[in-house]
Amino acid sequence: MPYLVLLRHGESQWNLENRFTGWVDVPLSPRGEEEARAAGAKLATLTFDHLFTSVLQRAIQTADIACATAGFTHLPVTRDQALNERHYGDLQGLNKAEVARQYGDEQVKIWRRSYDVRPPNGESLADTAARVLPYYTAHILPLLKAGKNVLVVAHGNSLRALVMHLDQLSPQEVLELNIPTGAPLYYELDTGGNVLTRRYL
Repeated sequence: MPYLVLLRHGESQWNLENRFTGWVDVPLSPRGEEEARAAGAKLATLTFDHLFTSVLQRAIQTADIACATAGFTHLPVTRDQALNERHYGDLQGLNKAEVARQYGDEQVKIWRRSYDVRPPNGESLADTAARVLPYYTAHILPLLKAGKNVLVVAHGNSLRALVMHLDQLSPQEVLELNIPTGAPLYYELDTGGNVLTRRYL
C-alpha cells in the first residue's frame, strides 16, 4: 500500500521570536535545522517516489536537510505556492503576545485556529484549504493512487487543511489540531487514496 508522509518545517527564526510568519520568507533557526535532521533520521527506513514542498525557504531547507540525512539523493521534487503557509495579512511580522494584548487571547486563538475566520487582510484555514486541496487532488493523489510513496514538506496550516481532509475532521475539531514542527506524520493509504492508518514517526 502507498504511504504519504507530511512534515511541517522545523522551527523558523520567527517561530523562535513568536511572530506571525505567513508568506514572509524566513529561514530555519538552528533548532529548526536540528529538527529537520531528526526528521530525516526517522524517514531513513522509508522510500519515496516524489517530494512536494512549498516555495518558502523554511520548508525547502527542512526538506533538503531531512532528505540529506535520510540519504534520499535523487528524489524528484515539485515546489508550489499552493502548499505555502496561510497568509496572515496584517498580522505578518507581529509578535503574537503583543497582538494578544491588543486584541485578547480569545480573538488571537480564533484567528490562528478557527476554520473560516480571516485575520485582517489575510487567509482563513478555509481559504488555505481552497488552494491546498485542489492541488493535492490534482498532483499528489494521482501518484498515491498509482502506488507511489510521497513526502510533503510544508507548513502548520497548509498541512492542517490537508489533515482535516484526510482525517475527515469537522471545523470544530480542527480548532484543536496542532501539527508539531519536525514531526513526520505517516499515512498508509489504499489504492483509492483512503486512509488506512496514521501515526507520527
